[in-house]
Amino acid sequence: MLTLGLSSFTHDAAAALLEDGAIKAAVEDSKLVRSSTNGFPEAAMRYCLAKGGIRWQDLDVVAVASRPFKGCLRQLMLPMRHFISLPVASTHYAANQLGALAKQLSDLRQLRHQNGTNTFKFLCLEHHLCHAAAAFFQSPFERSLIVTLDEGADGVSGMVAIGEGTDIRVLQTIPSPHSLAWVYSKVTELLGFVAHKEEHKTQWLSVEGDPSLKGAFREMMCESGGPMPRLNRRFVDCDATGRLRLSQHFYRRFGLSGDSELSDQARRDLAASLQQACLEIVRDLVEHFRSKYDIQSVSFGGGLFQNVILVAALEEQFGMNQVFVPPAPGNAGCAVGAGLLVWHSLMKSAPRQEVSHVYWGPSYNQHEIYDVATSSKVRYSTSKTTERRLETAIQLLQAGKIVGWFQGAAEFGPRALGNRSLLASPWAPYVKENLNDYIKHREWFRPFAISIPEEDCPRFFECSQQCRYMNSLGILRSENDVLPEGFALPGKRVRVHVVQEKANPLFWRLLKRFGEVAPAPMLINTSFNLAGEPLVTKPQDAFRSYFCSGLDALVIENFVLSKQAVAAVNTVGVASR
Repeated sequence: MLTLGLSSFTHDAAAALLEDGAIKAAVEDSKLVRSSTNGFPEAAMRYCLAKGGIRWQDLDVVAVASRPFKGCLRQLMLPMRHFISLPVASTHYAANQLGALAKQLSDLRQLRHQNGTNTFKFLCLEHHLCHAAAAFFQSPFERSLIVTLDEGADGVSGMVAIGEGTDIRVLQTIPSPHSLAWVYSKVTELLGFVAHKEEHKTQWLSVEGDPSLKGAFREMMCESGGPMPRLNRRFVDCDATGRLRLSQHFYRRFGLSGDSELSDQARRDLAASLQQACLEIVRDLVEHFRSKYDIQSVSFGGGLFQNVILVAALEEQFGMNQVFVPPAPGNAGCAVGAGLLVWHSLMKSAPRQEVSHVYWGPSYNQHEIYDVATSSKVRYSTSKTTERRLETAIQLLQAGKIVGWFQGAAEFGPRALGNRSLLASPWAPYVKENLNDYIKHREWFRPFAISIPEEDCPRFFECSQQCRYMNSLGILRSENDVLPEGFALPGKRVRVHVVQEKANPLFWRLLKRFGEVAPAPMLINTSFNLAGEPLVTKPQDAFRSYFCSGLDALVIENFVLSKQAVAAVNTVGVASR
């Protein structure tokens, strides 16, 4: 059975093609079109069909991770509560919701009759049920509590369910606007970052702060006193369009002025307090349902759980291998979740299939890269064998160069996992400064990930299987602390990327070979993209990012580009910028 799963009508739109429950292709639309999309992921859909070598007529099911009509009805309930006190704002909000619904229904109608055919079965599925399916069906657990939390798609901001075998049983939902993720986004905006894009900056900033305002956030997000989050309405009100915003009571309670700029310490303390409050609220929620239903394992889904500090703390609370977060817990992952939900729950099909990697995006052969390179008029050399390619990359890395590494199929999800990565030696002088200042243009407080082969990891780090997808943190072992100062967070926490040989054999070999000439088989691994852009996907993206940044070299399959002749690289000393 061929199923096309779609995450649509929200940020991080994506498509995924599944055949009999196995994922064959998956990609976010923004990675292909190089800008954010929140409608149907048209480019991603075309890619999935091309990757599978099929047409629309060959599909059995198209599953959309959204129920627009039902979601709109839920969303319209919010302004109705304020209609008497804010009639203009409520009417404006309702009109916007109805306009969005009309657009979505039109898109659904067009998709249903794609290319003049309606031979496939067309399904609209609950957004949070797709989050739950993505979390549980990709987990190693046979029975698990499932918790999903996001900003409020389809008028629901969270769900608690039980997964068992190929079934998911919903226990309770959290209606909008009672959303921890919404509060997290609004505070992210208050801190000077971009909501829906830079929440990761808030989590890393929290490491430097004091959670002295944790109680105020708990008061804001736990009004009911029960296990389910419930927004205290005193902390929010409506703007002129009927949308929720932080109220004056919020600013007074947190000792802030809406007009003056926050000090650096105030920003850190706000972030730390928010982070700790979210942890405690999620912990209490999980403990309540784990105890009630006698379940140990927990699968988490939804955008809130892209927060790796939160996931690491939950692992510490519930057990290192009792927690699972899918590779793409946010909205993009709902495309995979929709496909898995159709196969397992609706078709009652089994068995569940192990997900061993996430390299489901586009790949390019030598001829395609050659055509792009020649048309771009770039100078390059070629490595005729894989062994020579590895030797060249190691020569560059050993010389302290920052290398763009482009190979195989692009990763699905928000992390660079060794196919579209920027690599560097942790022991190169000024490497963090060079990455931050000349390439990534990012804040000093954000840590870099360290990639390491799976079999070498226990010697240096204590970490869970979540580190295969960079969804958690590892703990640096004191007896083998070989990393230079500045890579570990407080508590010796490190962003660890564990690389399995079967999942990514070429990157695994690169790490192993680098370990023969370095203190350990470790490399800095950060995403291959320019500031504010999606991960590179196509060769054109890689070439542009290489030439528009301070990147020293680019290894793209067997093609090598270097701003200094490879043969002239000094492998003993390190060239400074």
